[in-house]
Parts: sequence; structure tokens; C-alpha cells
Amino acid sequence: MEAIRPVPRTLLRDRAYAAIRDAIVAGEIEPGAVVRDAELAERLGLSRAPVREAFSRLVDEGLLESKPQSYTRVTPLVAADVRDAAAVVGALHELVTRVAVPRLSAADVAAMSAANERFAATVRAGDVDTALRADDELHDVLVRVSGNRAAAATIARYTPLIRRLERRRFGEGGNCRSAGLHERLIDACAAGDAAEAVRVTAEIWRGLEELAD
Repeated sequence: MEAIRPVPRTLLRDRAYAAIRDAIVAGEIEPGAVVRDAELAERLGLSRAPVREAFSRLVDEGLLESKPQSYTRVTPLVAADVRDAAAVVGALHELVTRVAVPRLSAADVAAMSAANERFAATVRAGDVDTALRADDELHDVLVRVSGNRAAAATIARYTPLIRRLERRRFGEGGNCRSAGLHERLIDACAAGDAAEAVRVTAEIWRGLEELAD
């Protein structure tokens, strides 16, 4: 039984955070819905403490809002907030792309291509959630290779705000981000052309800012 050890509290907190965040982004918990720590703790099979910690983090990130002794609820979708988040996240993606492109290996480029194939296939199939995960996987290669932890943390913090609107737009019949833009980005990365890769990255994220309009 030596291999069985208590699960660290931080892991429980992170598990609660990821589950609640994903439910909000997917629209399973709708804007304006009141959330209760006891109810979600029971559904997640956790105690209330890590759920409360997750609530605090989600309030800080703008997905929840809280009035002490009154309520905690999902924030409404506000276009200005999404535009601001997309501008920040886009600028950081340009930064990590500029740094990462000269460092990319053939395996990194292949991973981006494989992610884009999954992205294109799931967009055609109408599987928005899987498409957005594939999109994240593609861009995360550049974030990882850049080695910029501050950029990675900020991107992770604000991307869910953008994803929530993206998913709703696509669910309403809007267009998902173009796999063709991804192909241009991958071609530039494979050629070691950082300037072109940054230009395409800017075009991708400019489209997300426009989505908020």
C-alpha cells in the first residue's frame, strides 16, 4: 500500500477549477446561472474547500462574479471583455511565435500539422469542442517551445473568456477559424520564416477580436 498516498490539496483544487471552467466555457453552466459550492462539490465528488478555491480563481479570471453572503454566478458574455482578452492573448501569441519559430524541430512542426488535421476534420463534423481543443494543441506547441512561462500563464488565464464566445458563435452556425490560416502558419514555421508566422498569427487573432463584434 506504499504506492497509495493522499492526493495533494492543490490537485483537488485544480481538478475542481478545470471541471467548472470547462462547463462554463461549454455552456453547460449558462451565463447568469448561480453556482453553489455544496452542489458542485457533490457532483465532482470533492469536499467544498477545493470548490471554493476554484470559485475564487474563476472570479479572478472573469468567468464568475460573487457578492459576499449573497451569490456566486456565471458572468454574462460581454463583447468588450472578449475583445480585450483577444487583444492581449493575440499579442502574446505573436510574441511566442517570434521566439519559437527558430527553435522548432521537425517533430514540433509535425505535431502542429497533426493538430490542424484534427481541427479541420472536427470542424467539418461540427464537433466544436474537439475542434477548439485541437486548435489549442496547435498553438500550444509554439507557446511551449518559446519557453516564456509568463506568456503561457497569461494565455491560459484569458483564453477561456474567448473560447466561451467562440463556442457559442460556432454553435449558432458561425464559421470556425480557418484551417487554411493554420496551414499558412505551419508552412511559415516549417520554412523558419518567423516574420510570416507572426503575420499569420496576427491575422488569426484579429479575426477573434472581430468575432466579439
